[in-house]
Amino acid sequence: MSTRPAQEQTDAGRLVRGRNETPEERADRRWGELMQEIRVAQTGVQILFGFLLTVVFAPRFSDLSDTDRTIYVVTVSLGAAATGALIGPVSFHRIVAGRRIKPQTVAWASRLTFLGLMLLLATLTSALLLVLRVATDDDYVPWLVTGLVAWYLLCWYALPLWVRHRYTNGD
Repeated sequence: MSTRPAQEQTDAGRLVRGRNETPEERADRRWGELMQEIRVAQTGVQILFGFLLTVVFAPRFSDLSDTDRTIYVVTVSLGAAATGALIGPVSFHRIVAGRRIKPQTVAWASRLTFLGLMLLLATLTSALLLVLRVATDDDYVPWLVTGLVAWYLLCWYALPLWVRHRYTNGD
């Protein structure tokens, strides 16, 4: 049994995969899918960013070392950048809506979303490093954070890329 997706024969006699949809229908479908994906990532990054913004007002913040304060500033900056990239597609769509360029809008929004996910990964990495440094003085913290980043990379990038390669022609 083949693991490749089913193929259909078109009127022109060439083989194509997937749905029989116009470019506009495909853009509409892809836009809806992208918005669902962004909702998941946006919620997570906004909650994390909100908590990060409150840390500076905690009583223990003044006790942080200079290194931990630097990690905090980097973490907040990365969280702000991730929030911007993940909200960007909404603004992008609003500005170009009705201009009959939805396929291009979807492509650019996808790029912003991918960038937002990379920034979210960096934010989580930095936040984990900060929290675990403050929570414990153990030397294993960098190793633990590295292991968690490897897990994120596996779940978010390596596994999907492997599945893409395994079950498609890589397109």
